[in-house]
Amino acid sequence: MQFARLLHLVDSAIPTGSFAYSSGLESSITLGLVSTPFALRNYLYSFLQQAGSAELPFINSSFRLAELGEELKVVAEEYDAQLLVSGLYKASAVQGRNWLKLLASFYPEAELETITQWFAAQEIPPHFTLVFTLALQRVGFELKELQAMYLHMLLRDQLSAAIRLGFLGPLEGHQLQHDFYAVFEHILAAHAGKEYGEATRSAFLLEVAQVLHEDIYSKLFQN
Repeated sequence: MQFARLLHLVDSAIPTGSFAYSSGLESSITLGLVSTPFALRNYLYSFLQQAGSAELPFINSSFRLAELGEELKVVAEEYDAQLLVSGLYKASAVQGRNWLKLLASFYPEAELETITQWFAAQEIPPHFTLVFTLALQRVGFELKELQAMYLHMLLRDQLSAAIRLGFLGPLEGHQLQHDFYAVFEHILAAHAGKEYGEATRSAFLLEVAQVLHEDIYSKLFQN
């Protein structure tokens, strides 16, 4: 039954706002950084590698510090400080609020409202990566399930964006998604046990595209 619930939570129909922002893919295509299927593969690999090095350490720390206290506050402040792209910052906070609201309706016994209240009391936005972890840890999922689920959602949303932009067809997109699952094991192994203080970013061109995203004419994603 828990596996069925996991399948439900990774469903793209879950209304958390994950389609509201393409995380730089649309601007990468518009600016010519991604112009061929091979370039898209390179982009996805870099995107997932950066997610592994920058996000998984925060997931590991948040899972370990599930109690809402001073140590978690340090993690939340550090995560808030390292989100320097305005569009990503706003999208992260909106998606985090939606995620908590949705899961609170699914799991009322878990009292997930206390997570929302804690972030409000600290005056820190409930960023998606952090509350994704805290909520799922509280309702009983394991860390390895959270990690794989997180990477799956990121990959799915990027490929869905590419399909909606007309850059590739649905069959090509799903073939790519299937192929990239083989990368997950390497990413998870490389960042197993790393804490938030070891988080790093390395995909600099991706960050440039993310910064410029709000200046392009967006066909599908309105911020």
